[in-house]
Amino acid sequence: MANRLVAESSPYLRGHADDLIDWWPWGPRALAEARRRQLPVLLSVGYASCHWCHVMAQESFRDPQVAQFVNDNFVAIAVDREERPDVDQVFMNATQALTGQGGWPMTVFCTPDGEPFFAGTYFPSQARDGQPSFLQVCQTLARAWAERRDEVVESGAHIASQLADQASVADPAGDQTGEPPAADELLAGALALVDPDNGGFGTAPKFPQPASLDALMVTGEPHQIGAVQLSLEHIVRGGIHDIVGGGFHRYAVDAAWAVPHFEKMLDDNALLLGTLTRAWRRTGPETGDLREHFELAIRGIVGWLSREMAITTDAGTAFASGQDADSLDADGQRVEGAFYLWTPHQVEAVFNRRDALFAQAVFHLTPKGTMPDHSSTLRLHGDPDPDRLKRILGELREVRARRPAPARDDKVVAGWNGLLADSLTSAAMVFGEPEWLTMARSVLDYLWSVHHFDTDHAARSSLAGVAGPAPAVLEDYAGFALGAARLAGATGDTELLDRAVTVLGRGVELFGADDGGFFDAQHDEALFTRARQLADEGGPSATSIMVTALQVVAGLTGNRDWADRARRAEPGLWQVLEQTPLASGWGLTQLAIDAQATAGMGRAQVAIVDPESRPMGLLARAVWRLAPEGTVAALGTPDAPGFGELFAQRHDIDGAPPPTSAATRPASTR
Repeated sequence: MANRLVAESSPYLRGHADDLIDWWPWGPRALAEARRRQLPVLLSVGYASCHWCHVMAQESFRDPQVAQFVNDNFVAIAVDREERPDVDQVFMNATQALTGQGGWPMTVFCTPDGEPFFAGTYFPSQARDGQPSFLQVCQTLARAWAERRDEVVESGAHIASQLADQASVADPAGDQTGEPPAADELLAGALALVDPDNGGFGTAPKFPQPASLDALMVTGEPHQIGAVQLSLEHIVRGGIHDIVGGGFHRYAVDAAWAVPHFEKMLDDNALLLGTLTRAWRRTGPETGDLREHFELAIRGIVGWLSREMAITTDAGTAFASGQDADSLDADGQRVEGAFYLWTPHQVEAVFNRRDALFAQAVFHLTPKGTMPDHSSTLRLHGDPDPDRLKRILGELREVRARRPAPARDDKVVAGWNGLLADSLTSAAMVFGEPEWLTMARSVLDYLWSVHHFDTDHAARSSLAGVAGPAPAVLEDYAGFALGAARLAGATGDTELLDRAVTVLGRGVELFGADDGGFFDAQHDEALFTRARQLADEGGPSATSIMVTALQVVAGLTGNRDWADRARRAEPGLWQVLEQTPLASGWGLTQLAIDAQATAGMGRAQVAIVDPESRPMGLLARAVWRLAPEGTVAALGTPDAPGFGELFAQRHDIDGAPPPTSAATRPASTR
């Protein structure tokens, strides 16, 4: 019999509806049931594209013995971390505090009041390598609850109190009267963390960290640009890049980017689309074919989105949140990466001998392979003929399409789609692709109507064109506002700018904190504290996205209040940056832009005056290609309303309409 998750809007939760564990969705009703039965809570947090989440479900959640014990001794709650990032964040803080590490699936045991007393991540079905089995963990904790309940409750209350205190310190935004940290020193610190051999930051496992790469591109300093180019070249050439189907896997398990963890996520690719576009702008012909490799990856992301990730309804087209790491192999077994891996023999079966040898050399396919079964990810070697490479990739894509595809999480996440609209707009203007502007507008129209951003009750996610129950969080409001503002500037659409202003205002009202910063979510009575995370975790923090959106809207509207609000929130980002320069990529980006602005090199407003309002006009595209980071560009006709004073007094000259022209003014916001 299916459990309560069968009616949920999250595909991840629906995927657990047939587990033998009697799951509840997160909320006060589940905790009330725990209090009624006087049982501890088992909280499991994961997401649909997570490989180890699937493993633990198959090994333990569908095991009759385990399920019976859990159902008798716990109230079990399942959470989709993408749908409820606030719940995930609060309990991830607890897991990291208790264990020193985090990850998914996240397994937390709580009192009936939702206060954590034990936590971990994946637990195997059988004890191994010194790690207890999941059933052993459950048995030990159930025995502790039965025999030492007062001690367990006291421990949970103490842990919750400490975590709540950390999240609500008197002034988490820091000393707002003090000076910001030196951007050049932080950028030098970030540069020092770049792997000189393989690019990227640190050692394995390696995440692309596009927000931190963005920061290194602000000043144009050659060593910093070179580090970004080195990193992105290794990333686009590595196995982390799905060069056949487009897009990037979440991270690499090795330092050389050869073997990825194969899930593909919308947020990662939305951010990489923007970062690669900015890197393309910073890359000249002296780098050989590097620009072409960046463009191949950019077009690959958009192609993957269009072919495999689009969710189309009457309200518009938005994009699904991710694809699983696992799929069925030729023997019908569920294997991580099966959809993406190749052997020399498989390539020989597709091409004639000449093309097969070419493909094996270009993609470094060897009998040894990169995986334990001797199959390989495809890694781009050399600078092959672009037309031939395109043809080879097209044929491989056709063959691969006949394989069992990874499952797709059809949930639309508002914030991620907003970030995608932002990146699509920049890429469209740089590469002269009006269809990408249409994609961005469709995304924003979908979010506006389906996710109810036109009301006071916006939704975090939707499924099949229907909004889910989880309320939108700060990331969603900030992402929508940023995407809408950027597209408004590119197209001169004042309606979009009005939407950005409206959503930004609601975001400030709903999430603003007394200290000038922001909370990540609205108050949830079932959580022992309110989520607030200033450091990046996987992507830019919600606060750093909000600061960026505030600055963009300030530049496009001329309303300094938005810039002032951004300044009030920035000290919190400075605080985490002083701990490590990689703690807030977009926070460091804004800090570097401000430092450049004081030298007259940034925060400019560019009014592109075009009587015909052509987004793809040569001047408009030149501005998007050449303007320094932090510039906001707006397209409009003379005296066009809605963009502050940007188009004021751009009158006809002697009765004749002016030719397309650009007017630039500094936008001093500090």
